[in-house]
Amino acid sequence: MALFKPKPNVSVANAQLKIPDHIAIIMDGNGRWAKRRLMPRAAGHKTGMNTVKKIATAASDLGVKVLTLYAFSTENWSRPNDEVNFLMQLPVDFFSEFVPDLIKNNIRVQIIGNIDGLPQSTRKAVQNAIVQTAQGSGMILNFALNYGGQIEIVEATKKLAQQVADGKISPDDINGDLFSQALQTASLGELAAPDLMIRTSGELRLSNFMPYQAAYAELYFTNVLWPDFTADDLLQAVTAFTLRDRRFGGLNDKYESES
Repeated sequence: MALFKPKPNVSVANAQLKIPDHIAIIMDGNGRWAKRRLMPRAAGHKTGMNTVKKIATAASDLGVKVLTLYAFSTENWSRPNDEVNFLMQLPVDFFSEFVPDLIKNNIRVQIIGNIDGLPQSTRKAVQNAIVQTAQGSGMILNFALNYGGQIEIVEATKKLAQQVADGKISPDDINGDLFSQALQTASLGELAAPDLMIRTSGELRLSNFMPYQAAYAELYFTNVLWPDFTADDLLQAVTAFTLRDRRFGGLNDKYESES
């Protein structure tokens, strides 16, 4: 976990931030942002796309190793067709505009979710972005597209069950490491579990986002709507993370000495 010296107006113990290796964000509030401005929901989603560009750059500058963004859930298909179609076009527009900046900033694109279930144009844009940024050795920008955490767990269970049925492993071989390797985040290795999970818009739930991986993530909720979320808001979340006492179910020396 990297250390980062904050701006003078940020008050943190020892004047250093602990930068999470992996930040996951539930980007919520696009529709409400638009509604408050008497604009169509699509306007909120488009402005939210611009926020993605700013926050991806800010996270990379901080030294974050993985930024996972909840872009489209398996439940989002139940929204009106016009909105779904607009959301499916957003990755096409985003990558056509932003891939050069991603390459410039050494950021590599990855995806979790059922990519095969996306429209062909969306799938092609995603796959092209993955190929075009494959040489990036800096931050991984990991989009959750057509993703559902419960489905991911069920599919991982099926995969392991099939390996048992094929005689490749025995039930006793299945442990946390093996299960993690069957999840969609397996390619992230030791960075698969988010250290910090942020949700914008004031809602206090995870909405089926990385339920297995986020078991020990520090949760940070803010009333700021996603289109209004800035690099300073990200820094505030990281500041809050820095001040958390992460014990992972155990005790640390500070806690024991004060008990």
